[in-house]
Amino acid sequence: MKQEGKLLIAQGGGPTAVINQSLVGAVLESRKFPQVTKIYGALHGVSGIVKEDFIDLTQETTQNLELVAGTPSSALLSTRDKPDDKYCEEMFKVMKAHDIRYFFYIGGNDSADTVRIVNEKACEENYELRSIHIPKTIDNDLLVNDHCPGFGSAAKFVTQAFMGVNLDISALPGVYIGVVMGRNAGFLTAAAAMAKKYPEDGPHLIYLPEKPFSIEKFLLDVKATYEKYGKCVIAVSEGICDNDGSPIISKLCKEIERDSHGNIQLSGTGQLGDLLASEIKEKLRIKRVRSDTFGYVQRSFMSCVSDTDQREAREVGEKAAQFALWQNVDGSVTIHRTGTYSVDYRLSKLEQVAKYTKSMPEDFINKDGNHVTDKFIDYVRPLLGSAMPQAHRLRAPKVEKILNK
Repeated sequence: MKQEGKLLIAQGGGPTAVINQSLVGAVLESRKFPQVTKIYGALHGVSGIVKEDFIDLTQETTQNLELVAGTPSSALLSTRDKPDDKYCEEMFKVMKAHDIRYFFYIGGNDSADTVRIVNEKACEENYELRSIHIPKTIDNDLLVNDHCPGFGSAAKFVTQAFMGVNLDISALPGVYIGVVMGRNAGFLTAAAAMAKKYPEDGPHLIYLPEKPFSIEKFLLDVKATYEKYGKCVIAVSEGICDNDGSPIISKLCKEIERDSHGNIQLSGTGQLGDLLASEIKEKLRIKRVRSDTFGYVQRSFMSCVSDTDQREAREVGEKAAQFALWQNVDGSVTIHRTGTYSVDYRLSKLEQVAKYTKSMPEDFINKDGNHVTDKFIDYVRPLLGSAMPQAHRLRAPKVEKILNK
């Protein structure tokens, strides 16, 4: 029996360049089904659900929804709240009061776990509620999924940023360190490898959370690269750790900042890049050393969106509506790669996606732990989309010297 009632949708966690495609895909697809009496959007994710802070998306124009779909960041606004059992109980009470019969939550693994808990509450009370998790994360670390909506566009930004760095360092050689988001998974940092076009291009070194980081080995790598090319471009994940699993920033920094969940602050500071740059200057005596921390800029950059990412983000939203409204089932929409490059969407169990994170496969990282393999390059290339810029060089021959032979 198809359940009649309202649909509630929310967005959680860090914004992405394509998360609104998922929102609009789910809303427009759900409008096609007569059993959906209203479509509500919760502002600020689960926080908005508890506070009953809703907007009526049934009354939004299709034209404006399409404009929002092409706009980065979370149109419904977001939250970093991680609901526990009691929090989800309050959410469920609100849903019952508003006759919510379909609940869609766009987010990462914590969001999937929230959907799981709410779904269990509904089952315990024999309340008909279809609960669907819609994937998104620039970290690309959701289990079961081949890749995640949001990652392709962020990876495209990282790639193009390092393309620019290559051009800059070629003109004025030195050492450059780019610190990229990634607490536990190195997919986004690894995408910097796509910036390499010519043999001497960077990034020459890539360091990921999946491999233990040693300051001593790092300095040896930088020294060898600098001596070979006269320059060195480095991509570093913010979450790099030592052999004991302790974040490198905690080893180098005297004062450690922590976020609201007690985690060591990684994204909100440029300290890691500055500290690594200081080590190079002090130990290797290289004068021109610079570092940047990409931070929020890689998440919602307006003019750097992968068309592949946009399309797939839209489709996971549409599939969420189809699974809930056609098939009357709960779960997490997951992306599976098929063929040379195509995808299939399936509904996986919420507990398979919830809580835990996926790491870079071993065969994506080189044996030295300081770069990626061709297998990763093949994996990430189609996710960047079809319109990637290319850097070019002058090819004119040199003129023979007269005075400085």
